Amino acid sequence: MDPILRHGISGLSDKENRRCLREQLFYEQMKSIRIKKGYDLPIAGAPTVDLAQAKRPDRVASLPKRIPFVKPRLLVKEGASVNIGSVLFEDKRNPDVKFLSPGGGTIEKIHFGKRRVIEQIVIDLHDEEKWEGLADFSDDDLERVQRQDLVNTLLKGGCWALFRALPFNDYPDPGTIPPSIIVTLDSREPFHPRPDIYLDKRMDLLQFGIQVLKKLTHTVHLTVSDGQALTGSLNGLLTHVMTGPYPAGEAGVLLYHIKRQPDENRAWTISGQNLLLLADLLKNGRYPIDRTIVVAGMHAPIRQHLRTRMGVPLGHLLGDGVRKSGGSRFVNGGIFSGYRSQQDDYLGFFETALLILAEGDEKEMFGFARPGFQKPSHSRAFLSALNPSPLSMDCGMHGELRACINCGYCADVCAVDILPQFTLKSILAGEVEEALAHGLLDCVSCGLCTYVCPSKIDICAHLKMAREDYYKEIA
Repeated sequence: MDPILRHGISGLSDKENRRCLREQLFYEQMKSIRIKKGYDLPIAGAPTVDLAQAKRPDRVASLPKRIPFVKPRLLVKEGASVNIGSVLFEDKRNPDVKFLSPGGGTIEKIHFGKRRVIEQIVIDLHDEEKWEGLADFSDDDLERVQRQDLVNTLLKGGCWALFRALPFNDYPDPGTIPPSIIVTLDSREPFHPRPDIYLDKRMDLLQFGIQVLKKLTHTVHLTVSDGQALTGSLNGLLTHVMTGPYPAGEAGVLLYHIKRQPDENRAWTISGQNLLLLADLLKNGRYPIDRTIVVAGMHAPIRQHLRTRMGVPLGHLLGDGVRKSGGSRFVNGGIFSGYRSQQDDYLGFFETALLILAEGDEKEMFGFARPGFQKPSHSRAFLSALNPSPLSMDCGMHGELRACINCGYCADVCAVDILPQFTLKSILAGEVEEALAHGLLDCVSCGLCTYVCPSKIDICAHLKMAREDYYKEIA
């Protein structure tokens, strides 16, 4: 330790010296990891740092289709009354894993898709919603509770699926003990909630959640991609700061850089917001439904952080400013990790961002002759490479699907050092073992390889589908 800090700095009060000492100890214990590969999208339409409270909706919904790998078994019918925390469905693979109602009211409609896939369970909310009572834990209770009792409470409370097990991102087997649990407080993917906003006045819940995780495993990693705004408030809880471009801050990227043996590949991960939900469940004894989300994008009538609830209608988040006309696309979840939605869809179980972008289907007059100073692209072929300002982006492909030209752009932005183009070719040739050797299971599905591909190949989707198929074979 710095001897000046050990003995104090003359001219400073004892309180200030103690603060300096705590910060010094914090930086000695924390590890910094620099991500050299990746890409920060220069996109316009960022939200403000203001946090507003959204109005209470008339209905909410649960979206079983959007929970990876789950095979839902319905436990309710249309017209049934439910409370907040009532069981809606369970996973056929493991009936102990329950999924609970995000609202108290009447099951208005159950929407089925192709092959009777359950897409939405819509709940018409009552004026006075009731809660299902669950077991709660004080700090003293947490010290004495057995691990299995804690697991059973999380299963019954509908929060077990908030955990994701790497490398396949399914929920973990409740009977296993992970080598570590990685908590990611933020994401450098554009327009996701800032941790200093959703953690405001909730730091005690985060600390309680960390103690819960330490009952489930021996090693807990708490990571953030920008620790400047949080280092003073985390009180030494932070273990890693990942600097660099997106996908810095992603759990899979951190694991790639810190793992030392194969067993560590089975680590669990949970986001900072989901950890707060888990802690809220255990501390207050009721199913948590609060969410802090972001509404952003150039076509969004409002761009801000919103405190709302799980399963809220997307159109409700925009209030009177919702766009009725075409030309806009709703992206539920994120630029790279989200999926296309409609304004009458609902916020999913994991999603914390709603982005509204231009469709991009308009034809550009003399586009081939323009220098492209305002055209966003990873390539340096346009003058936008010299433009430091955020650029207006749309959802158009701006080109047609072509064969891979081995340009290497996808490898240049891959933060886990795989060769996506060769992994893709192995998959298309049916050579699963070769794809695994190229690092298929290290892929974090950040989506950058698809974005930078000049041949417009959806590389990320191919890799993700291959990984899921492999998981289903070995499960």
